[in-house]
Amino acid sequence: MKPISLGFRTDLMVRRLAGARITEHASHLVVATPANPGFWWGNFVLFDHPPRPGDAARWEAVFSGEFPDAAYLALGVDGTDGDPGDAAELARLGVTVEVNSVLTATRLAPLARPAADATIRPLTSDDDWARAVALRLACYEDEASSPDTARFVERQLREERGLCEAGHGAWFGGFVDGQLRAAGGLLGDNDGLARFQSIETHPAHRGRGLASTLLHRAGTWGLRERGAHTLVIVADPDYHAIGLYRALGFTDAERQVQLQREPCPDIDR
Repeated sequence: MKPISLGFRTDLMVRRLAGARITEHASHLVVATPANPGFWWGNFVLFDHPPRPGDAARWEAVFSGEFPDAAYLALGVDGTDGDPGDAAELARLGVTVEVNSVLTATRLAPLARPAADATIRPLTSDDDWARAVALRLACYEDEASSPDTARFVERQLREERGLCEAGHGAWFGGFVDGQLRAAGGLLGDNDGLARFQSIETHPAHRGRGLASTLLHRAGTWGLRERGAHTLVIVADPDYHAIGLYRALGFTDAERQVQLQREPCPDIDR
């Protein structure tokens, strides 16, 4: 199976760079990230079509066979039009359907309102990355105090730091008065595509142009210094941040479908 979805192609690019195992079958791909088994979208099955009548039991059996210890279910649907598939099969799977927008840009528009008080630079030191962990936990807000959430975030940032230090991109920070208040990565395999990852702003510092300024700096770096010809970002179409991306010159390219069923609340993610 060769995915046609740009969203999943760049997801798989990042997973490969991170050392994930990607196993190809006729109708699906299995993506496994042993270093972070609790990362649902690092351990999932990508199918080559939306679920059709009779697919639910087979798809769940495929996932369970590949991830027997998983308490969740994560299934990707290859395609570009956002079709989630047969409603009855989705009900049998008991999944939540997420249809996200995949946006691309080959050049960036000028910043309308740059964050003049921010310093934007790549994260480099142990202290920088420790601050990135704290920032992500702050963005989790209600979940931040959970030890499971803290472990999950630490694993994520460890992987992201490793990708940057291996030369696959950079993680940019937006510092205000010396404190990390926004962060996000841009990763690629030097084949022309560069994928934005985890653009986040501290809850107390949103609406000040930090994310836009960071995205513009990182995207310009990717286009000019990394030789990327296309920047890719995936966004919730109903969340306000998508307007920020469009203002920077990103345009909607396709829709990406993810199906997931969360574990019971008392099960470690």
